[in-house]
Amino acid sequence: MSEIVKTDLAERIEQLIEETKKRTVATINTAMVYTYYEIGRMIVEEEQKGKLRAEYGKAVLKELSIRLTNKFGKGFSVENLDRMRYFYKTYSKTNSSTLLTNLQFSLSWSHYLKLMRIDNPEERKFYEIEAIENNWSLRELQRQFDSSLYERLQLSRDKEGIKELSQKGQIIEKAEDVVKDPYILEFLGLQELPQYSESELEQRLIDNLQTFLLELGKGFTFVGRQVRFTFDEQHFRVDLVFYNRLLKAFVLIDLKRGTLKHQDLGQMQMYVNYYDRFVKMEDENPTIGILLCTDKSDAMVEITLPQDNNQIFASKYQTYLPSKEELKQLIEDNLK
Repeated sequence: MSEIVKTDLAERIEQLIEETKKRTVATINTAMVYTYYEIGRMIVEEEQKGKLRAEYGKAVLKELSIRLTNKFGKGFSVENLDRMRYFYKTYSKTNSSTLLTNLQFSLSWSHYLKLMRIDNPEERKFYEIEAIENNWSLRELQRQFDSSLYERLQLSRDKEGIKELSQKGQIIEKAEDVVKDPYILEFLGLQELPQYSESELEQRLIDNLQTFLLELGKGFTFVGRQVRFTFDEQHFRVDLVFYNRLLKAFVLIDLKRGTLKHQDLGQMQMYVNYYDRFVKMEDENPTIGILLCTDKSDAMVEITLPQDNNQIFASKYQTYLPSKEELKQLIEDNLK
């Protein structure tokens, strides 16, 4: 018994040390970001004394770099000091307060280096909010930006909805809020294959489940693949079943390799009806069905589904990263 107690005690202490290490690293990273912001402010104010002359600014950075490197070691190259300067200039525009204690920086310096490269302040703010709320790693932030998440969410929103994205991030309140069109599946590596089957598409999604969950968005948890149910002595299988914790609803996904047919929509309607009547609990919301296809006719989808439909959706998927320019043009066309 004493040995069990000792083992349990050791495990609890180990857990405490690991958690403390993580908090320490997070505290150091946060302090570093605030320090870099303040260094940037000091540099900008010094430059202003030189009446914004480019030569004066370069001279300040060069001299400062030599002195700080000699005293503190690497990390204070002219290039890094210029990044701190740009960091202050970028974020001082979005912060009304000049007091360091009133500023809010919740991400790592590496995250902010990426965010600073986003020229559009509304888009930059959106990715900052989402990175904080979803605890995105730098790699995840880069992937979401490369997949044009901001532009794709804009496609299904009016002007007020687009404005809200940069103020609050993505708000999940109804079924339509979790649906994207298109979905970007570049991480599957299928663009390199001349042909692939629906089963291969499904397998690759499972093999890359973590990234697929990132693409699906907030609140999704995986339930199962090829989930079988029996009705009227017939067996049916749903390709992928998820649950969205924010909506408290099952999300059924069917994969279609090719152009969507009206029979596919009818089949999904049956799946959704079954889950609503026999699977979901009373306190859960109506089931959501998403058909992922390579092509579809919006007119056919609209005429097949009920006018008040808010449960079944058809979305295209792409196996390559989209063109931001093309998406921006689509957004402009939608707002006309």
